[in-house]
Amino acid sequence: MFGLFGKNKPVKIRSRNENKKYGVAAKDVKELLKKGCKLLQLPSPGAHVCLYSDGTTVTEEFFQTLPDHTELVLLCRDQTWSGVVCDIGQLLKTDRYADGLIEAAKGLLSDEKSPQRRKILTDLLLNLEDRSELESREEHEEWFKGVDARFKTKSAYMKFNCEGRMRGYMKEVHGATKTIQKAKVREEFLKTSKSLSEMLKTAKNNGCYLDRTEKERLCTREGWFTCQGSYEQKVCQSLHSINPYGSRESRIVFSTWNLDHRIEKKRTIIPALLEALQNHKSSDINLNYFYGLLFTRENLKLVHIVCHKKGAHNLLCDAKKIFRKASDTNKAKQNVKGKKRRLV
Repeated sequence: MFGLFGKNKPVKIRSRNENKKYGVAAKDVKELLKKGCKLLQLPSPGAHVCLYSDGTTVTEEFFQTLPDHTELVLLCRDQTWSGVVCDIGQLLKTDRYADGLIEAAKGLLSDEKSPQRRKILTDLLLNLEDRSELESREEHEEWFKGVDARFKTKSAYMKFNCEGRMRGYMKEVHGATKTIQKAKVREEFLKTSKSLSEMLKTAKNNGCYLDRTEKERLCTREGWFTCQGSYEQKVCQSLHSINPYGSRESRIVFSTWNLDHRIEKKRTIIPALLEALQNHKSSDINLNYFYGLLFTRENLKLVHIVCHKKGAHNLLCDAKKIFRKASDTNKAKQNVKGKKRRLV
């Protein structure tokens, strides 16, 4: 009905050879072709438009029935598009088994009773319907279902999510206080815990790791995260990846991914800190070392739940780094004395 009233219909358009989609508003196919060819720098003679999903040609009459933001493909005179299978072909064109894989995909698409087909297409559509380019609640309300109303952007929520994980780690450190019997050791541990907490607050709880707008992010600018592999591996052998910014389902699935401590928090780091304070003061502890192990990428790996091994990692803290160097300790004492003199 848009065309009947001369109103523009918003759609998403892309070329056959590019994955990037552009938003275009047009009242009819003629205007869409004119704007699309100019935007994508394609020759207008013979240009035509089809549905991204299945390659159906978009006529003037059909165009008026399309829902807003329908994904379309702009083709040149001799180009064709057969739907998502065509995209699979583009992705696999360098693969030695590309032809066989494409034929298998076509077979799945034609077999309506195949559970395998449903699973593959569900995963495929989850990525094809990616709307990660949208950021605000107004633009992508579906993504924010179940998310507190105070969060207006995806990045703000993801940042808060990461901060929550870090605060959880800090809470575990605080919780270890209950296990300490000796009053003096408990006092020194509380001092150390407080210092670590202040360091974490200064770093804004390292929320930047999951925020795609930050420089220290663990993802691409678009929001794609790649599993870094289990604690003993350099890379993920299964090539797990996800973009929680793309859809509500991806956001929920991403909550099962872990920031895994290579040197384990409960089994190793906290016990090492407790042991160090048995015969030392908090001022002797190398706070930067323990802070790095507990809260930074120095010891944290982002991993898919399958790559998160919960058994003992058998990795130890570096005994040479647990305590501050003598020179650093002396400087700290001098600074304390200096502050006391100024107070007097």
